[in-house]
Amino acid sequence: MSADSSALHGAVNKLYLEHNTWLRGWLRRRVDSPCDAADLVQDTFVKVLKARNAPEIREPRQFLSTVAKGLMIDLFRRRSLEQAYLDTLSHLPCNEVPDVETQAILFEALVEVDQMLAGLGARVRQVFILSQLDGCTYAQIAQQLGVSLRTVNNDMAKAMEHCCLLQWQQSL
Repeated sequence: MSADSSALHGAVNKLYLEHNTWLRGWLRRRVDSPCDAADLVQDTFVKVLKARNAPEIREPRQFLSTVAKGLMIDLFRRRSLEQAYLDTLSHLPCNEVPDVETQAILFEALVEVDQMLAGLGARVRQVFILSQLDGCTYAQIAQQLGVSLRTVNNDMAKAMEHCCLLQWQQSL
């Protein structure tokens, strides 16, 4: 183990020992579930460890609550998406409902698309969805949204650039 890695682990360990109980209580009041709070605490410290900036944290509670809040929002967003997906499946005719394995694969793909689109502006996201999921032409999208064809082209370029950048960052 290198000196840098050892220092990082020591800093995260110290941070964990000093703030774990507080963060767990802070999260428990917000998520109303001790198990979810425990999972989010663990995910928070894993994220801190991966970020490698634990030795530089000056306001630990503010930093940890910010990281945990983002993870909590992700949890709620994923659950909301999952409920919407299950609601959609419940309205399908029995012979069109995919098997459990396919459902899991489709849901994970849906989560990935949702994460990619989360960083886009509302109109850009809507243009992307209308084009890629609803199969609308750019002209149809322009007419439906009351914008120019050039705006639709620009919005699609932004969406594609955003998605490609995220894919590239995840591959690092």
